[in-house]
Amino acid sequence: MKNYIKYIGILALGMVACEPEFENPVDSGDLYTNGEADFSNYVALGNSLTAGYADGTIYLTGQLNSYPNILAQQFAVVQETQEFTQPLVANNAGGLLMDGVQLPGYNTRLVLAFDAEGNAAPKYYAGTIETDISNILTGPFSNMGVAGVKSYEMLAEGYGNIAGMQAEMANPWFVRFASSPNTSVLADAVAQNPTFFTSWIGSNDVWLYAGSGGTGTDHTGNMDPTTYGRNDITDPTVFAGAYAQIVNSMVQAGAEEGVLIGLPSVTSIPFFTTVPYAPLSPANPNFGPMIQTLNTTYSQLNQAFAFLGVPERSISFSETGASAVVIKDESLADISQQLTQVLMGGGMDQGTATIYGMQYGQARQATPQDLLLLTSSSVIGQVNMTRVQELMAFGVPQELAGQLSVNGVTYPMEDQHVLIPEEIQNISEATTAYNQAIKQIAEANDLVFIDPTVLMALTQGVPFDGGVLSSTFVLGGAFSLDGAHMTPRGYAFVANKIIEGINSKYNATVPKVNIGNYNTITPSNNVQ
Repeated sequence: MKNYIKYIGILALGMVACEPEFENPVDSGDLYTNGEADFSNYVALGNSLTAGYADGTIYLTGQLNSYPNILAQQFAVVQETQEFTQPLVANNAGGLLMDGVQLPGYNTRLVLAFDAEGNAAPKYYAGTIETDISNILTGPFSNMGVAGVKSYEMLAEGYGNIAGMQAEMANPWFVRFASSPNTSVLADAVAQNPTFFTSWIGSNDVWLYAGSGGTGTDHTGNMDPTTYGRNDITDPTVFAGAYAQIVNSMVQAGAEEGVLIGLPSVTSIPFFTTVPYAPLSPANPNFGPMIQTLNTTYSQLNQAFAFLGVPERSISFSETGASAVVIKDESLADISQQLTQVLMGGGMDQGTATIYGMQYGQARQATPQDLLLLTSSSVIGQVNMTRVQELMAFGVPQELAGQLSVNGVTYPMEDQHVLIPEEIQNISEATTAYNQAIKQIAEANDLVFIDPTVLMALTQGVPFDGGVLSSTFVLGGAFSLDGAHMTPRGYAFVANKIIEGINSKYNATVPKVNIGNYNTITPSNNVQ
């Protein structure tokens, strides 16, 4: 079955890069002051959001339009400052090499490609990857944003040691600009004796769990990060301790003024809000003609669900409206064995009943409370070949195995493709705890705190003189094609919110930028 979720065909609206301009013309330096803040040596701490990550990778234009670089340009308007340096990559292709070989998973950037029918979808750019982490850069670097870093990893010595790559003890983005193999991200930041800093740290402590579909573990209550997996949620106490150490170290190093940025809900971003829970349309020629057969096939299973007292797990598809996908909900009681016995009692042969029992023991249709990941759009309606091979190993003929292996239709969507309510609750509780800690640390150190609700305004749309900036995937302009990181325009919006906080706290008059002068996504058919 062909994939029936297509991206909206669009014109290239505001997608061409242009030179940023000030929101307020700088005709007189007397109009702008640094107030009580000292921006002379600004250092930014954070993860991919701070590094300027966009479209699935770090590329040159994204770095040049990172919110710290935008801030540094504005700080230079009100005060003489040191040069703001960034560990710039080689080109606009993105991706990473190590000793000339592409690192698995570190692909080129995403661009918006159009097919012959005018349908648009993100595709990997066909450019050449030239950034090699083996070519260590010489710093120091004012932008200490390290893609993928978690709060406690900011303190880890050897996090930039290329020798630790194979054991996954090092971060390739930090490897390329760490001052020494044994340093930490925080140590390199503190060594610069900053006078002002920003910190947007913590999203990866929960995002990696969310972005994996909740495949990790919520470690709330476990204060030993050495036991954490990559996709796990960090215990809030561990997070608070690491964050406090980071901030205290920066303040003691001389940065008595700064900004701590709260963490918006990761489940509100396009990565989780673009694919609907009910994407199965009867008008689709690859699905509509199957509905009656599917409902007939599921009827015996639904009777078994009712007999077992779980009629809410029944599966049916509408012939007149959109239907929800079938998912595996690991929070449900596994009734595989009971289901098998009931189906056999209803006349189904043991082999088929056993397969149905295993396949649907924790199955149900999705509801509005579930969130399908953006990446699920490429697998819904596709035959899951891994499942086909599993069924054939049980003796199921290949044709029937294929019919029973259609993702979201006959084969429940697996954990990595969907967030169920229990997982969403884990994410929400952790994020709330992290933000409480960040706010308390900001207050204790008399620093600016950017409330995450300020950034959440993008979900409703933010007017500017060139239109409306929103979190709508592709068309909204705020988020890049990976659905999780911002565009230059989105980062400009963040920079303006930080400037507002700085001006209010430190009696400064740092000028904001015109976000309409920053680009969004890039259309291109030069794709792989």
